[in-house]
Amino acid sequence: MACFTVPAAEAIITTIAGKIIKNKEIKDGEHPKVLFSTKIGWLNKMLWGGSALLAFEHVWHGEVVPFFPFLTAVENGEAAEMLHEMATAGVSMALLVTAVWGIMVGVTTLIEKRGDKKPDAANAVAGGLA
Repeated sequence: MACFTVPAAEAIITTIAGKIIKNKEIKDGEHPKVLFSTKIGWLNKMLWGGSALLAFEHVWHGEVVPFFPFLTAVENGEAAEMLHEMATAGVSMALLVTAVWGIMVGVTTLIEKRGDKKPDAANAVAGGLA
């Protein structure tokens, strides 16, 4: 019914946070291989894309309408059921997307750390051969 609003709300918050972080990164001048604002951008794209797809699905099934109150559950007196769905399905989806993003960031960090170590070892070997 309205489960897409939870990931959408998280997307709004992370979009604002991403803009603040990007401005701070520009001021700091130090840039790791992949900026954290870029990583937040990945989360934003996942959340906005999932929310848009879910919203379309709810429109398709007639649960969201283009007139007030927009959600048929509110119009039909099923607000408690809608809030329960938001609290269970919506929060679960938002947490799952955020967990997948966290794994992506963790893998990226590991790859970056390995990349930092390899050039030093290659330089040591090349320096010893010269």
